[in-house]
Amino acid sequence: MSLKISNTVEIPDHEIEMTAIRAQGAGGQNVNKVSSAIHLRFDILQSSLPERIKEPLLALKDSRISKDGVIIIKAQQFRTQEANREDALTRLESLIIEATRPHKVRRPTKPTKSSQRKRLDSKKQRGAIKSQRQTKW
Repeated sequence: MSLKISNTVEIPDHEIEMTAIRAQGAGGQNVNKVSSAIHLRFDILQSSLPERIKEPLLALKDSRISKDGVIIIKAQQFRTQEANREDALTRLESLIIEATRPHKVRRPTKPTKSSQRKRLDSKKQRGAIKSQRQTKW
């Protein structure tokens, strides 16, 4: 089994390291006995991902990506280990997809003539109101 990112890109299971850990927070009597949270580690540099995906992934400014190029995801939202495992894999997949999605190019625009005129008119009006407040000596 492998994690399918797209029709052409798949991550084999042996590249994704998952460890079961105890979840944080309140959980009653069961919390200290059951390791239901999942700690996922994925090394970008050592992976079989193509370079066209590795570069934007490493360039992401995300707290889940370490300086060494390792993605660390902690999934503890659900009560069962299997649900947390699926959640961690889904989050890894969405992170990779987000990094490869082309970003919209921003084209700089200028304010319209009417918007500039409205802005200046409102400034004049506000200044007139303030000047009427001043007491003349």
